[in-house]
Amino acid sequence: MKNSVSLGILLTTVAYMAFTFHDAIIKILTSSIPVWQILFFRSLTIFLGCLAYGRGKLVRQTITSPIVKPMIARSILLLCAWLSYYSAASRLQLAEVTTLYYAAPVVGTLLAWVILKEEVTPARWLAVGVGFVGVLIACNPVGLTISWPVYLALQAAVLWASAMVLLRKTSLHEKTIVQLTVSNVFFLALTGLAVLYTWQTPDMTQLALLIATGIVAGCAQFALFEGMRQAPVSVLAPFEYSSLVWAFLLGYLIWADIPTHNVVVGAALILSAGLIIIVSERLRRRAGA
Repeated sequence: MKNSVSLGILLTTVAYMAFTFHDAIIKILTSSIPVWQILFFRSLTIFLGCLAYGRGKLVRQTITSPIVKPMIARSILLLCAWLSYYSAASRLQLAEVTTLYYAAPVVGTLLAWVILKEEVTPARWLAVGVGFVGVLIACNPVGLTISWPVYLALQAAVLWASAMVLLRKTSLHEKTIVQLTVSNVFFLALTGLAVLYTWQTPDMTQLALLIATGIVAGCAQFALFEGMRQAPVSVLAPFEYSSLVWAFLLGYLIWADIPTHNVVVGAALILSAGLIIIVSERLRRRAGA
């Protein structure tokens, strides 16, 4: 396997692991802090971290960067995806909305093939399919019928996949630190307006968790953006399913949720999807050599 592809897989897996920790912290915070305020502190922490690293040079690079408009477009796609997802989640069972949302890797692979002209090998399609079957078994959505919330969940999946394809395009033309800055400045401005109406003064514990959310999210975003620079979308798409495995693990460690048999089987299939990609890409490299 090419070193860049191996690094992309590693970074993407780390990114989705970090995003799962990020979601766990947010789950703790949402019981007492408005979501808009959490997102504001997250973006503020990441932005300040970027400034501390890049300083004046980063500001100049960001202002003159050719990817500002595409990154803003990507941020809008992400915002619409989140709004669609949370709207669907308020009306569907968790298993249902999770299953529908995890159609994103399938859509992302298809978009990468159509838009980015990536070569999607049979092994990559197989990995995406096996991973999605694993999600179906783990989440076990029973009695799911077509409805407006179902449409919203599928819309969220398509929007997220579109944002990932756009990220792949921008990542090839700009440094990761600049992409982080542009993305979080946009969200900082957007959430800042909402915070004016929803502000709730946090105590020291909540403030520490808010900052931790930003640090974890910043690391996750950096790993995801950099991973997209290293490997094609169709290679990385199945590894998005790994976040579900991390979610089950954290649920057990933090909230003592005991995984059922179908969760164990589904997790095994999700891990198998990652192994299919790793083995197939290694064989491709050997064949090319």
